[in-house]
Amino acid sequence: MTDPAVEGLLAALAKAGIAARFVGGCVRNWLIGQAVDDIDIAVDKPPDAVSRALEAADIKVVPTGLAHGTVTAVVAGRPFELTTLRRDLETDGRRAVVAFTEDWRADAGRRDFTFNALYADDQGTLYDYFDGRADLLAGRVRFIGNPDQRIAEDRLRVLRFFRFQAWYGRAPIDAAGFDACRRSAAGVRGLSGERVRKELLRLLQAPAPADALEAMVEAGALDHWLPEYAGTARLRALIAREEQPDALRRLAAVLLPDADAGAIGKRLKLSTQETVRLQVMREPLPADARDFRVLLYRLGTTLFVDRLLLDGETLGDWRAGLALARSWTPPNLPVGGGDVLRLGLKPGPEVGALLDAVERWWIAGGFSAGRAACLAELERLARGRRV
Repeated sequence: MTDPAVEGLLAALAKAGIAARFVGGCVRNWLIGQAVDDIDIAVDKPPDAVSRALEAADIKVVPTGLAHGTVTAVVAGRPFELTTLRRDLETDGRRAVVAFTEDWRADAGRRDFTFNALYADDQGTLYDYFDGRADLLAGRVRFIGNPDQRIAEDRLRVLRFFRFQAWYGRAPIDAAGFDACRRSAAGVRGLSGERVRKELLRLLQAPAPADALEAMVEAGALDHWLPEYAGTARLRALIAREEQPDALRRLAAVLLPDADAGAIGKRLKLSTQETVRLQVMREPLPADARDFRVLLYRLGTTLFVDRLLLDGETLGDWRAGLALARSWTPPNLPVGGGDVLRLGLKPGPEVGALLDAVERWWIAGGFSAGRAACLAELERLARGRRV
């Protein structure tokens, strides 16, 4: 509230007679002492009036969602979303047709959960229309009004219920909200993979997501999107070993052993890099996996740490493996394909086979052989193969 960029933004709005309040996540997190990532602001005038007020103060305006009343102000290179108060005219479970309003309570009433409908002005005065502060402090994730109606407005709220339970909720889970999510779970199938991926990975990023994930599965919300689910036992063990949470690694921990990472990546719209990483985390470990230096060389640091944390004691002293990953950088093989060709071999599979053989020799020697020794071994292996 005292950030110069925020103060300048609010001053420009006030000069034009536009009332503004902080809303949603920034207010929620502020109340419980958590970090505030994004600052969203609700305003009581339509987007064109907001844009004129900001431009008059030489503030850059980006029309990010005019149909829904949102413009983005850019101050000192930082974006701030400003959204006009709204009420729903009609909804179809995915998108809403809205009308602008100056009624703060009406705007609050169309939001999902009570603690997401908290507003605060620039003096810190809290506006709480549905007892959201009490729910937040009690760890209750509670829909505003009728849970079935809130979900009918946006089916994604089924997944959001469990995601917010993971981050802010405490047992017992709100029964009315859970039952409504279970009744509406089939509708989650019609969501886009991108939206489901975002909610699922956000849930898994929470400090202790296992109970909320189990509740989501019990409600049937993941029946279509993650039929490969195998329970949370491995996830709980992983969390006990982690230094930093990693949502994709945690996803790998709840999958069946024969889960097809490619199919999951396609269904959840994972990136190619994420899908490959998920696949490697699921592959059987090589026979020499207990040699941490060999495994680190073959997998690279990220995937090596993934496997250590996922497989834990089955690999031996995983803590020693983590220490190795921090202290040792695997060297590069001192020879390459050009060295093989200079020995007189033609390009083709034989080049790769020779390099593989030299690499195995080099690894078996503890990565200690230098370039001269590797060239000598390469030449020895190449004798009789020259064409």
